[in-house]
Amino acid sequence: MATELAIRTHGLTKQFDRHIAVHDLDLEVKMGEVYGLIGPNGAGKTTLIRMLATAEEPTTGEIYINGERITRDQSNSTIKRRLGYLPDDFPLYDDLTVWDYLDYFARLYQLRQPRRRQRLHEVLELVQLAPKRDSLIATLSRGMKQRLSLARTIIHEPVLLLLDEPVSGLDPIARMQFREIVKVLQEAGMTILISSHVLSDLAELCTSVGIMELGFLVESASLKDLYARMSRQQILLSTLGDVDVLKAELRNYPNIEDVEVLPGTEQVRIAFGGNPEQRADLLRSLIGSGIPLTEFHCTQEDLETIFLKLGHKQAS
Repeated sequence: MATELAIRTHGLTKQFDRHIAVHDLDLEVKMGEVYGLIGPNGAGKTTLIRMLATAEEPTTGEIYINGERITRDQSNSTIKRRLGYLPDDFPLYDDLTVWDYLDYFARLYQLRQPRRRQRLHEVLELVQLAPKRDSLIATLSRGMKQRLSLARTIIHEPVLLLLDEPVSGLDPIARMQFREIVKVLQEAGMTILISSHVLSDLAELCTSVGIMELGFLVESASLKDLYARMSRQQILLSTLGDVDVLKAELRNYPNIEDVEVLPGTEQVRIAFGGNPEQRADLLRSLIGSGIPLTEFHCTQEDLETIFLKLGHKQAS
């Protein structure tokens, strides 16, 4: 089973003086997954990622990367060649060109010609920076710099990618570009662990998520399972008639757990506990009652709502 896992930790703990940053953490990430790590500042996400990247030694516990154990006080050179690690504060060298910067790191990873030149062309195309190959890094936008950092992280063709807040501070277009590149990498078979505060991005990218609080992994599940367990079904309704009449009519039906008029709109949002057949019955009944509906739209609570809900549960 361990060989099917890109990451496995057992009892992983990191203590700094009296502060425990990561507490007895058991994590499993399957090969080929995009695993999103969620949690507030100080939850232990960066410390966990640094330990997985061999940049920080655990106080206690075990880490396995593709079935191979990370050993203390060793170089772990074989494992490091399989890893790509993008911290949230990695420096760029502004006086180098894009090409020279990537070539420098390719040489560090001992890529030989002609493969090195071919690999540089490949990653520049992937991160959409081929036209900028001769530009100084100082002239690049923030989004371009972040894509260049990702190119440097994957230059040696790792099988596991560790990304710590990679879209922090990027505008929506730059985030979208970064997201598309991550999707291509996953389609190519890479396993990716990514931490982010932008939960809408994670919801679009991830196959599974882990939620950390105060150093503990309080939830780890596939996104599908998490939505099934934690996300309430919601229906948005709009009417040409009186919203109060719609609200009064909705109280006559089972499986409706909550009714809320959205402020400043003619929309009503309900929490609905029924199945698709019962949802169809509700729509049929409302129309049969003479309610002039203009919208009947089913959604689910998003990842951010689930995260906040779990946070409140932990606090109580």
